Amino acid sequence: MTFTVVARNEKDGKLGIALCTNPITVGNRCPFIRANVGAVSTQANTDPSLGPLAIELLSMGHSPKKVIHELAETDADFEYRQIGIVDRHGRVAVHTGKENVTPCGAISGPNYIVMGNYLSNNDVVPKMNQAWLDSAGKLFEDRLFLTLKAGRDAGGDAGGHRSASILTYDTEPFPSTDLRIDFVPKTDTGPDAIDQLGVLLERWRPLMPYYKEKPHIPTMANWQDWLKARGTPFQD
Repeated sequence: MTFTVVARNEKDGKLGIALCTNPITVGNRCPFIRANVGAVSTQANTDPSLGPLAIELLSMGHSPKKVIHELAETDADFEYRQIGIVDRHGRVAVHTGKENVTPCGAISGPNYIVMGNYLSNNDVVPKMNQAWLDSAGKLFEDRLFLTLKAGRDAGGDAGGHRSASILTYDTEPFPSTDLRIDFVPKTDTGPDAIDQLGVLLERWRPLMPYYKEKPHIPTMANWQDWLKARGTPFQD
């Protein structure tokens, strides 16, 4: 009941995950990233403990394929899981257990995976794949969002879209972007979690350079003055 893109930005090595699902707070339990190591999404009948374990195995030098093998050896319920891994070199591996609710599946290439389970139709993952390819050259966070939005527009989660998240890591041990929509009520006409995530990304995008520099230059102007000086004053 989740559709996801896990990726590495080939230009600078930034790692990222964007995902959306029917249950609330997907960003709390599915995406895991460590800078200069890898990105992992563990979903379907989620066991959040598999994410940190996968990251530790990657940090030991295991390939994504080796990590999948080790997780299968560890988890007796592995056939109920869907897990995608992209490491710092752009190597990928993905597992969609045979007990996943269909439609489900994944498409992968160098530096990325798009995947989903309990989808509304079989077009969701291919449409995400095409959006990822078509968005080459765009800001990494925008590329993740456009790929996620393409999945939603193709039908997305069969149960709806109540929560969504974008998580990225650059070279620092803390996230460069951590945007979460934990709950949006399901309606026939109102905005869903993807819509709200897009609004949040629009707010966040101008501030990304500021918060990249601020930890190292504490004398910088406050964020509102910084935006104003660049001709993009903040408006509530």
